[in-house]
Amino acid sequence: MTQHQKIKAVLFDLDGTIIDTNELIIQSFFHALKGVVPEGFGREHIIPSMGQPLTTQLQEFSGQEDVAHLTQAYREYNHLRHDEMVALFPGVAEAVKQLHAAGIQLGIVTTKMRATTLRALELLGLRDYMETIVTLDDVEHAKPHPEPVEKAMQALGSVPSETLMVGDSSVDMKSAIAAGAIPVGVAWSLKGERNLFEAGAVHMLHEMHELLALCGIEGVQG
Repeated sequence: MTQHQKIKAVLFDLDGTIIDTNELIIQSFFHALKGVVPEGFGREHIIPSMGQPLTTQLQEFSGQEDVAHLTQAYREYNHLRHDEMVALFPGVAEAVKQLHAAGIQLGIVTTKMRATTLRALELLGLRDYMETIVTLDDVEHAKPHPEPVEKAMQALGSVPSETLMVGDSSVDMKSAIAAGAIPVGVAWSLKGERNLFEAGAVHMLHEMHELLALCGIEGVQG
């Protein structure tokens, strides 16, 4: 990124990027798929597809076309355990506040449903910082399609070359690239840095405060 290029907007994926819902998601899948998947089905089967829409994942894991009953079982468990099992990743709250204070526009682009997205953001105190929230309910095509990132940029009035899309999954990187935004990976992704670089990540955050320097915000304590 060249020095004169000023970042004016930052879009965040939610699960696995700023909110640690990894274990909640994995346990919700185990609950929903009990007796449906073979004995050896484990977290290594779930992790590669995390970030995709829930229906897509359940169809893939179960081999069933109609997964309404599985979706319901997943959501019931997820809803029940949500508040005790979600937390912000280290440094997220501070970075979001400092970006907001510096005048950077912030938004969420997620494959979660709107209700659960708002619940998590409100629970963890991030809702008021987000100027746009694009969820699965708001788009026709989920990530890796460019539509979700494009929709968020349109809502903010931000230029793609001045917009970062931060995510933990290849679908985040691909959606960002297709929409012309700058793809930024997080090293704490369960999928690993290499997966994100292969999907086109231009930058990699090892700690959330590194995002401030990427946005040209100087003299900030991490």
